[in-house]
Amino acid sequence: MTEKLTVATTSLAGCFGCHMSLLDIDERILALAEVASFDRSPLTDIKHCGDKVDLGLIEGGLCNAENVHTLREFRKHCRILVAVGACAINGGLPALRNHIALEECLDESYLNGIGVENPQIPNDIELPLLLNKVHPIHEVVKVDYFLPGCPPSADTIWKFLSDLAAGREPSLPRELIHYD
Repeated sequence: MTEKLTVATTSLAGCFGCHMSLLDIDERILALAEVASFDRSPLTDIKHCGDKVDLGLIEGGLCNAENVHTLREFRKHCRILVAVGACAINGGLPALRNHIALEECLDESYLNGIGVENPQIPNDIELPLLLNKVHPIHEVVKVDYFLPGCPPSADTIWKFLSDLAAGREPSLPRELIHYD
C-alpha cells in the first residue's frame, strides 16, 4: 500500500467559504480518505500541523500580525502550499479596505459610524495588530499552486486533489476555473 497524502488546511482573513467548498465534495470525501489523511483541519480539530505535511490548503488573506505568523508557521510544515480562493490569491473582499487608510476605517467603524455607542477603538493586547493593508499570501511565503474562485467549486477542489493524490501535475479544465 502506498503512503497516504497528508493534507492540512487553515483559514486566515476570509469567510471560510473555501472550506465549505471542500466539504461540498460530499461523498467523494470517502474516496479522498482512502488516499489522504487530514492533519490540521476543522475536520479533525487539530490546531497545529505535524512536522511533515504533504499538502497545505490555505484560504484567506493577511490582515493582521496573527495571520502572518500563522501563514509562516503553516508554510514551514507544508511541502506543497496551495492558495485557495480569491482572498488568499489577491486579498479578496477584505482587500477592498486597501483603498482607504486604516485610521479612516477604524474611525468609521468604532468612533463615528452610524449606531456606534461608547465610541472607542479596541486596544487590548489579546487583539492582533492590524496591518495597514490586506495582502495576498504569496507576498509573504512561496505558494506552489493557486485555486481561483470565491470560493472555488467543489468540483475544482476535487479535480485538483485527485490529480495530486494520483501523482499527476494538477490540470484544471477551463470550465472549472471561475472568478465569480
